[in-house]
Amino acid sequence: MSGSFKQEFDSAGYTLVRGLFAVDEVERLRDHYMGLRRRGSYENDVVGVQADSRDPLRRYPRMAQMHRWDELSLQWLIDSRLDEVMTGLLGRSPYAVQTMIYFKPPGSRGQALHQDNFYLKAEPGTCVAAWMALDEVDVENGCLEVVPGSHRWPILCTEKADTKVSFTDITVPLPEPDAAVPVEMAPGDVLFFHGALVHGSAPNVSTDRFRRALIGHYIQGEAKQVAEYYHPALQMDGTPLNLDVSQGGGACGEWVPSENGPVAVLTGQETLTRKHE
Repeated sequence: MSGSFKQEFDSAGYTLVRGLFAVDEVERLRDHYMGLRRRGSYENDVVGVQADSRDPLRRYPRMAQMHRWDELSLQWLIDSRLDEVMTGLLGRSPYAVQTMIYFKPPGSRGQALHQDNFYLKAEPGTCVAAWMALDEVDVENGCLEVVPGSHRWPILCTEKADTKVSFTDITVPLPEPDAAVPVEMAPGDVLFFHGALVHGSAPNVSTDRFRRALIGHYIQGEAKQVAEYYHPALQMDGTPLNLDVSQGGGACGEWVPSENGPVAVLTGQETLTRKHE
């Protein structure tokens, strides 16, 4: 792995590896998940399919933890290419804890800005996401937006989100309202980002374009605990391992004024209101 990826990850909190998966692999995965979704709902689906709903996210709801029952999802989650990149970024192989697929059809709401480790509660260390585009993703169809350098912030205290534009109901405050920047990607590109990086997405305002993405969540190899929902964790050869369950919420950060502008400091108490699903 190029040292530039680690340098960018350390400085910005994320790095984009272009073309990590081939176009034919992406097409196979995209067709596979569209087939699964069209067949209906599955046990432990995050949201059941409501084919007649006016809400596009009800007609094509996201799916989570597919690797627990779908072999193709499992093999993607523990793919050696993902492991190689993250080992280079983190210094050792991570543990795998979650798969997700977002369909985000035309007209869908986005997801308010958030930090993944608010939900995963990996300790010590943090979680890492591998976010792979299954379509061309850009501003029009609601690509990811990230706040460079926010991985250095603590996990921030949440506030209410605008559910007219976000399917989640909490978000995090920013010192500057336009701090998030879009990350446009091609199919097969993978964005790796730190668990404290603030990120989210705007609505898909296109008329005929999905924004499908396959996501793996991982925790650093030195982690001893993670939230209960993410058990069992897997080593990158697929072997389950026993970790402790993270309990409750710890301190969270709030913005306070300083001579050099707002600074996020630990002053509040986390309240977990939603699973990261």
